[in-house]
Amino acid sequence: MKSIGILGGTFDPPHIGHFIIADEVKHALELDEIWFIPTNEPPHKKEATSNNEHRVAMLKRVITSIDYFHLNLIEMERVGKSYTIDTIKLLKERYPNTKFHFIIGADMVEYLPNWHKVDELMTLVEFVGVRRPNYSLQTDYPIIEVEVPQIDISSTCLKERIKKNQPFKYFVPESIYQYVKDERIYE
Repeated sequence: MKSIGILGGTFDPPHIGHFIIADEVKHALELDEIWFIPTNEPPHKKEATSNNEHRVAMLKRVITSIDYFHLNLIEMERVGKSYTIDTIKLLKERYPNTKFHFIIGADMVEYLPNWHKVDELMTLVEFVGVRRPNYSLQTDYPIIEVEVPQIDISSTCLKERIKKNQPFKYFVPESIYQYVKDERIYE
């Protein structure tokens, strides 16, 4: 049975924190692959600033060079809010011989009680929690905790830096930095 880690999000833009988390969880849990699943319309926050094509293009620039990183556009195929339970059910149908591990930051661990059909979701997928500054991994739900280096960075912070013309070169991989500069996405 294949073991896959799923890292979902808006990735608007993807930054080094995303890739560090993915790599650390992959190795700590000895997973076969990590799938990046960009959401079309997240249920818990406003829609992405940049369009789907830009977000996918930025992810592709990094993950194509790592053999165990893959892009899955299952949530881009759907219209409307992307609920994790719907995504996991579809993935389990399409890949019946796969064990999925859903990777979330401590901010989302704290938010778990508010997730759509969270109790049913817990029976379908194993959650992996990683620390984030100023959030706790304490929860009544079963999660596997993986230690990752603490990097206090967010896509929201990056967009603000770019809008204010502040440096952001070392917050993202070089290929994403160049893409954001060339396409002038967040200016």
